[in-house]
Amino acid sequence: MTTHNDDVDWDRWPVVDYLAENYRELHPSDAAVIAHHAAFYRGLAPGGVARSVEFGAGPNLYPLILASAVSRRIDAVEAGAGNVAYLQQQIVCRPDASWLPFHALCRRLNPAVPGTLARSLAQVRVVHADVRDLEAGAYDLASMHFVAEGATEDFAEFASFCRAFVRCAVPGGHLVAAFMENLPTYRVGPASRWPGCPVDPALVTEVFAPLTKELTVTHLDSDPTLPNYGDSGMVLLTGRRA
Repeated sequence: MTTHNDDVDWDRWPVVDYLAENYRELHPSDAAVIAHHAAFYRGLAPGGVARSVEFGAGPNLYPLILASAVSRRIDAVEAGAGNVAYLQQQIVCRPDASWLPFHALCRRLNPAVPGTLARSLAQVRVVHADVRDLEAGAYDLASMHFVAEGATEDFAEFASFCRAFVRCAVPGGHLVAAFMENLPTYRVGPASRWPGCPVDPALVTEVFAPLTKELTVTHLDSDPTLPNYGDSGMVLLTGRRA
């Protein structure tokens, strides 16, 4: 039986286990994503984006840090209650010290990133909502990390999430994304099971090419320092909404 997004109770997402497995240290794969994205953001004017969105933010702060170099306001849109609570805690209170190396790398690669982690998060607004309900053309820049392929086991629904991601940007708006390559259904922590939709650069290109211009799709090899979720690396994307 194929698991779809609405079959899953996202309020039960294991935030503590996920952070412990993936983000309590800066892994080489995330450093490579940051380097790729920082080059993209260096091509934009500091503070030149009025409004950007992190599409399905989860508890991952480094996409928000990267976007802070160019965005005057960042909406971190997330459906899961635990992830929303974590994001709000990070912004309102002191961010976890484990994110400091991520911020330092982002700033080293793009000096337009604000000088402190707290300042990088100051323009973030946490929005508890389903990303599929976002208004079309509401954002000048849309960013998405490990969302569409981790929300469903169905390729058609994966493609639908990608279309919603592109649609929330204005025509000509900037797009930046990362996907787990060939992600199967997987576990986080000792027991919880979550959907995965195996995609690769060719499939990502197939979905995005009709929707975008200036599309680039690249691949990162798998990172042996990360948990073995069954994936084969990452797929990175930049482009603009057609």
